[in-house]
Amino acid sequence: MGFFTRIFSKKNKQIYPLDWIGLDIHNHLLPAIDDGATSVEDSISLIKGLKGIGIHEAIATPHIMAEVHPNTQETIKNAYDTLVTALSDRNIAFDLGYAAEHMIDSELSSLIKEKKMCLLPNKHVLIEMSYLQESQNLFLIIQDLLGKGIQPILAHPERYNYYHHNFDIYRRIKDAGCLLQLNLLSVTRYYNDSVKTVALSLIKSGMYDFVGTDLHHKKHLNALEYLTTKYDTRSLLKNNPIKNKELKESGGSLRVITNTG
Repeated sequence: MGFFTRIFSKKNKQIYPLDWIGLDIHNHLLPAIDDGATSVEDSISLIKGLKGIGIHEAIATPHIMAEVHPNTQETIKNAYDTLVTALSDRNIAFDLGYAAEHMIDSELSSLIKEKKMCLLPNKHVLIEMSYLQESQNLFLIIQDLLGKGIQPILAHPERYNYYHHNFDIYRRIKDAGCLLQLNLLSVTRYYNDSVKTVALSLIKSGMYDFVGTDLHHKKHLNALEYLTTKYDTRSLLKNNPIKNKELKESGGSLRVITNTG
């Protein structure tokens, strides 16, 4: 059975809920702001789906990506306020905060300098790279953020194909002071076999610090629902220092996140 421990419901169906995570720190739930939820109704449908697999708290992290998703603190807060109002109007209990997933691009250094980033609690920040090409200034950005007292978290490192044959790069990123966040679907074949292989290697090495759904749409939700019937992610990640719950505790209420650097 390997990493996995079987848990059965009354109908003898394997159930591996995700309530152990405590807080989803990476998703695209905010409506009509990036390539995630397309409307308030879409957002609510995805949130109901998360609740169904045990996730009742989340920090929405829409993309901030120059020329593609040029979001700001203001556009993100507006979308957040719209969604929170809709949840309240429908009496849907879901603790929601907001931050962003920052692309390492030509504008990120300016956002850092001008203190215009959207941060996770306790001055953590989610950063990402292009899937097509490595960001040459990754280590400079890590150094810059740490120098300003901001803790970088690299989103889904297992999905950067250009690193797949250079495992040592992950150790270098960690040694530089950057934390790593796993996409839960990476432990399946949702993205591809190579991503799964690297994800499991990083898990085996105990290198992940956070997990997230990276939920964008119904197809992702369906895959996450399937994940919960096949994989005991709690047991799989037992040797990794997953800090999702600690992040919430350090930041207090998700509804009053400080979104400046």
